[in-house]
Amino acid sequence: MTLLAELRAIVGDAAVLTDGDLSAWEVDWRKRSRGRALAVVRPGSTDEVAAVVRICAAHATPIVPQGGNTGLVGGSTPDASGAQIVLSLMRMNRIRAIDAANLTMTVDAGCVLQTAQEAASAAGLLYPLSLAAEGSCTIGGNLGTNAGGTQVLRYGNARELCLGLEVVTASGAVWDGLSGLRKDNTGYDLRDIFIGSEGTLGVITGAILKLYPQPAAATTALASTTTLESAVALLQLAQARLGAGLTGFEVMNALSLELVRKHFAALRQPLAPAPWTVLLEQSDTESAEHAETLFEGLLQAALERGLIDDAAVASSLEQSKSMWHLRESIPLAQSLEGANIKHDIALPISAIAGFVASTDAALERAFPGVRLVDFGHLGDGNLHYNVQAPDGMAALDFVGEFEPRVNELVYDAVAACRGSFSAEHGIGRIKRDHLARRKSPVALELMRSIKRALDPSNLLNPGRVL
Repeated sequence: MTLLAELRAIVGDAAVLTDGDLSAWEVDWRKRSRGRALAVVRPGSTDEVAAVVRICAAHATPIVPQGGNTGLVGGSTPDASGAQIVLSLMRMNRIRAIDAANLTMTVDAGCVLQTAQEAASAAGLLYPLSLAAEGSCTIGGNLGTNAGGTQVLRYGNARELCLGLEVVTASGAVWDGLSGLRKDNTGYDLRDIFIGSEGTLGVITGAILKLYPQPAAATTALASTTTLESAVALLQLAQARLGAGLTGFEVMNALSLELVRKHFAALRQPLAPAPWTVLLEQSDTESAEHAETLFEGLLQAALERGLIDDAAVASSLEQSKSMWHLRESIPLAQSLEGANIKHDIALPISAIAGFVASTDAALERAFPGVRLVDFGHLGDGNLHYNVQAPDGMAALDFVGEFEPRVNELVYDAVAACRGSFSAEHGIGRIKRDHLARRKSPVALELMRSIKRALDPSNLLNPGRVL
């Protein structure tokens, strides 16, 4: 029996796709990674995933695990060989259980993030992971890349929001690690080996996620400031005044919001253009009145200290959503402006203002007229430091000619600050060579040892990460 016939016998004819338009699985979100799959296989259960992996291992056929295909580093699309199976988990989309007393939710890996959020909310609880792609990305992909998002400041990355996993190994065995325990020191933490491994060590098929009580109130505001140093000082003040209540602290430079204004003119921007705009959000467990008092006190103190020039506080849930929509529209506006060079970097918060000033100047000297779109999660030190072509220059020409030089300049500056060139997007294929050159030899050999031990035939997502 042929490979495809065996796969069809396991998952059904309709769940093995080989003909027609497969671009939804073969092309990544940025349209930069395009491949050709031998087939797209869509199992409906963990047992089917395990059987598919065993069949592919017997035929020495590489597997590319895929969730919502919203990644930004080419980690979940096949190569151009036509020899790889795309293992799509989108049919595995169930909420398996919610344990309100234990504050946990068990889900399939193909469960869309927004579905998990809504299920938690319907139970009167909160699953706080929040990303711009939450309507499409899946829990398995979130865990495979250790996704971050807008509430890392309070709740942590996807790793911190997961208590247990179910994983199909490279041999087709099933590891049931679906424990809802918060303390379990029985040997190595296998969960943490698979989280962030981008499908190179095993296929995540299920997860137990942490839930939290719903906040009694949330307050959102935009504040404008002249310098990034002032934004950092505002963050310190907000942390001192609000403590754990500070759930979001985003920063956006003038050009990022200018592009939103240009491409999404219908989106209202309540503040006048400024060099930097901060988006703050506070969640409170007491009452709306308590939240408003704390928030108003913070903004008044910031005005008195000259940290901000103006502020607008959301007076309704709709206004709060509108403020977040401005922030989340920046990547879309950039895409409409044309191809750009993206950097997902992490720095010590104390180093961010100096990094931006010196790196902006270095890029301007090297590439006169270059446009810098800086925005991101200042509260946890994660900056999306993106480089757009100068006005009048074709975007694709700029990226094609200068991307390697721009990357080297930016990543050298990040390294000088002891930062990371990949904060939340992962490595995939696009950043693999940077990892090989910039990670310590000891760390790389440890990673290779783990890969050899768990996937000795290199069948799981080969060519990604390492």
